[in-house]
Amino acid sequence: MEIRVDTSPIEKLSVDALAVICFETQEKSTDSPGVTPESDGDPEIAGQSGWLRELRSSGEFSGKANETAILYRPNGLAAKRLVVVGAGKRAKFSADEARKLSGSLLRQLRTKGIRNVAILADQASGISDYAAVAEGAILGAWEANKYKTDPKKNEKQIELLTIAVPNGSLGIAEEAVRRGSVIAEAQNLARDLVNEPANKLTPAVLADAAKAMSAEYGLDCKILDRDAMAELGMGALLGVAQGSTNPPFLIVMKYSPGLTTAGDHLALVGKGVTFDTGGISIKPSEGMEKMKYDMAGAAAVIGAMKAIAQLKPPVQVTGYVPTVENMVNGNAQRPGDIVTALSGKTIEVLNTDAEGRLILADALTYAQRNGATHMVDAATLTGAIAIALGHYNVGAFTNNQSLLDRFVTAARVAGEKVWQLPLDEDYKEYLKSAFADLPNIGGRYGGSITAAWFLREFADPTPWVHLDIASTAWLDEGKAWMTKGPTGVAVRSFVQLALDWTGKPPA
Repeated sequence: MEIRVDTSPIEKLSVDALAVICFETQEKSTDSPGVTPESDGDPEIAGQSGWLRELRSSGEFSGKANETAILYRPNGLAAKRLVVVGAGKRAKFSADEARKLSGSLLRQLRTKGIRNVAILADQASGISDYAAVAEGAILGAWEANKYKTDPKKNEKQIELLTIAVPNGSLGIAEEAVRRGSVIAEAQNLARDLVNEPANKLTPAVLADAAKAMSAEYGLDCKILDRDAMAELGMGALLGVAQGSTNPPFLIVMKYSPGLTTAGDHLALVGKGVTFDTGGISIKPSEGMEKMKYDMAGAAAVIGAMKAIAQLKPPVQVTGYVPTVENMVNGNAQRPGDIVTALSGKTIEVLNTDAEGRLILADALTYAQRNGATHMVDAATLTGAIAIALGHYNVGAFTNNQSLLDRFVTAARVAGEKVWQLPLDEDYKEYLKSAFADLPNIGGRYGGSITAAWFLREFADPTPWVHLDIASTAWLDEGKAWMTKGPTGVAVRSFVQLALDWTGKPPA
């Protein structure tokens, strides 16, 4: 889909559909630009206010979020259709709502055979975040149907989106749309990777994908194989991989800006289990097919690095992706095995299905040894996070509040929800082993917290944030603005964190 910015009068936009947003009537305010008592808060579009008032009075359209109404061949407009889109309450409308509105609008219109859409985006319409409009459209256009053989599956696609902006806003809007497009395409790359079935995406294929992306966008990329990791002493990672015939890798992608910020070096670390059977502590068969998504953290890092390479933030960023397959064969890791991590700490493996923290432990240590001053990891780590937070917030943990505050600020700008959970010293009491330095699980209670505490043992003393994305990386049911399947969560927040980096923590 091509996205353009246009400052032409909207009456002259010759498109299949011209979309304008309208808020709920009770939210009208004469303090808002372009809103009058006579218009009920609706925009004046070539004399169509009478039609809009009639729609409202009939009850056919109230302005609630995702409502639409279509006027065909509207007088005074070059567009074939005028589409009014409900945006809910004006006071609650935000960049995130604009992102969702854009995605849901395009997903609705393409089912009607529409190929060419324009969206009015100005202060009066309520849409002033042009990047969010572009992001929503690109994310909404993505589908998880790569392996369907229906020849008609791609027939109904929007080919051109025009974002109509006021005179004088062209340069600002074009740059915002470019930035939003880069970030959304990076998020869709993450979704593409997560959507691949495990027979298509092995650790080696994931490593090749990261290497190809790095070559295309000018990142330095190094791939550590089994022998290299064994020589370093990555016993935690290699212990997980030993049950699979597919070899493990550690992917390292480096971005270096022309001017670095205060010597800071941000590491993004993503869990890359391309399929997780649970190992000998095998998972139930129901739902196991979804375990191809256990590399969603890795995909988020790869996607974020793609965007970072293009947007060029002022901080050095390195992405680390430990990637393995957790399988069962005669050589598989056993409950009770003791492994030695890269850090030198010994780990008693009480449950082979708690494997993600093992591979992340070695990756975090490796990132520190390679100069990371700040680290953020993303992992589909625990089912317990869904019990704690449901499917709407990413669970966040930290050993450094200022870094987490910085990340939460970036996530808010990016439109991703994050909720901090505790990491008090008391919870460390759950992680005790009589035979090794620590076990890889902490028992029944506080599963997400004890998993985070395990990682903290390998992150300290470097400032670090852990994101448990197990309940937010996959949509079991599609939304109006996004299809069922992988979400690409954390990509936008990672990129925003790097873009906003100043070398100083927030006040």
